[in-house]
Amino acid sequence: MNRTQSKDEIQPYTIDREHDSGVMAKDDQEDGKDKAKRVDVISGAEVQVKTKAERLFVARLDLILLVYVCISQIIKGLDQQNISAAYVSGMKEDLNIKANEYNYFTTYFNVGYAVFVIPSQIMMTWTRPSWWLPGLEFTWGILTIVFFFAKDVKEIYALRALVGAFEASAYPGAIFLLSSWFTPSELALRISFYHSSQWMGSMLAGGLQAAIYEGLDGKSGIRGWRWMFLIDGIMTIIVAACGFFLIPDYPSRPNPWAFWLKEKHVKMAQDRSLRFRRADNKKFDRHTIVRAVKQPQLYLFPIFYMTAQLAQQGYLYFNLFLKSLKNPDGTAVWSVAQVNALPMVGYAISIVLVWGWGWASDYFQTRWAIIFAQAVLGLIPGIIMSVWNVSMGAKYFSYFLSFSFIATSPPLFAWLSDMTPHDSEMRAFIIGCCTATWYGVNSWANVLIWPAKEAPHYRIGWKLTVGMWLFVMFEIWLIRFIDMRYVRPRNQKIGQEIYADQAQEVQHPHAYEDEADNKQAQDGLEVVPVQSRR
Repeated sequence: MNRTQSKDEIQPYTIDREHDSGVMAKDDQEDGKDKAKRVDVISGAEVQVKTKAERLFVARLDLILLVYVCISQIIKGLDQQNISAAYVSGMKEDLNIKANEYNYFTTYFNVGYAVFVIPSQIMMTWTRPSWWLPGLEFTWGILTIVFFFAKDVKEIYALRALVGAFEASAYPGAIFLLSSWFTPSELALRISFYHSSQWMGSMLAGGLQAAIYEGLDGKSGIRGWRWMFLIDGIMTIIVAACGFFLIPDYPSRPNPWAFWLKEKHVKMAQDRSLRFRRADNKKFDRHTIVRAVKQPQLYLFPIFYMTAQLAQQGYLYFNLFLKSLKNPDGTAVWSVAQVNALPMVGYAISIVLVWGWGWASDYFQTRWAIIFAQAVLGLIPGIIMSVWNVSMGAKYFSYFLSFSFIATSPPLFAWLSDMTPHDSEMRAFIIGCCTATWYGVNSWANVLIWPAKEAPHYRIGWKLTVGMWLFVMFEIWLIRFIDMRYVRPRNQKIGQEIYADQAQEVQHPHAYEDEADNKQAQDGLEVVPVQSRR
């Protein structure tokens, strides 16, 4: 049988619940009505709807784990924006930075990020995330403060590369963490909330950094841009310190410092993983690489992610388009404040829509259709802006529409999680490969595809956008075909064997918060044929 791991390598969770002949198929009645069940289209398992205790547990995860990683991402967005804000707030003149030297700030950051992201993802499986992720964030907070003392551009280059390296695991690490606690019917929406936090950080960055500059510029004889780095770094360190207590690690290895996570919550998390036939988290080793190179996910998803990201980049140049517009008398159509404010409207659109895309992906239990819909929308501004000789209203429409589909990451990573339910370490490795591929390509691609000298009419960029969205559609078809034809049937078969073995091992029931919840929990899962998929 073709599988990612042997039965011995896959370590199912153990739960203290009694099974009747390995199959729990008895009708549990509540108020005289049968408890509703459904077939999970990903795992093929028949699962009951959530109990009250489970809904409260998911709410706890949302209020603590999800809120924390979102706040961390907002702070990360502030840290990434501070270099551009500092550049236009006096750093350029104080350090005598040339225009081409400023471009290298992003290049050094991307190189550090791309090099370190895969090793960092591997470390996520070897050590506790509650140590690793806050430790990295604490370090880049210290490095952000060191910018306060920078004296020349070479020091900025070194610091940017180091900050990129230590920030590398923040985004992919958080996604891997979320995929370890949330089920397939919950994951895409949670990744959407996390993904949108980077735009919240961008929206907050301008106002916060302007306030810092105006309030502290010249204070104690220190320029405002230096104060920005100092305050951003202190905020980062504070958030990092909270992570040691708020990150729960994994259901199989919970964080003993996570005061909000009780034993009953850990058991419920393990129960949920078993119910959806998801294996335990294990350490990355050489066998993980051997398994990964034999699986199509390793080759398909990094290219898929990189192409989708490149196809979305047009929205980043909205401000340059606005800045280029002139009235007949030669004056600017939009003021500097308006040029900075109008893209914020686009980000607000993105935040609302990414939540909608994530909700639809979970509710309808589909990943490919959500990404395909975004690709179709992506073709519209690509075609309009490639033609260029259209009304000004059509150009505004194209740019604002570009903010509506920069949300492929949540359903894409949820799809990857769906396709790797029994190999979490391989999932962490592939997420790292996706991010490394994107940052490696982005370190040079955008300079060639969207050269600043062509603003506002990018002759190559928009045409390539159309081509890349068409290629994304082809990748969707290819991954969907491989998933339904090979990967999902194999995963469902492995899941059945895991469940069959587990059903023979468990012997003792455990109590939930009340008797009604205990009775509901005993009717949690039924083995169904592999072919029972929609």
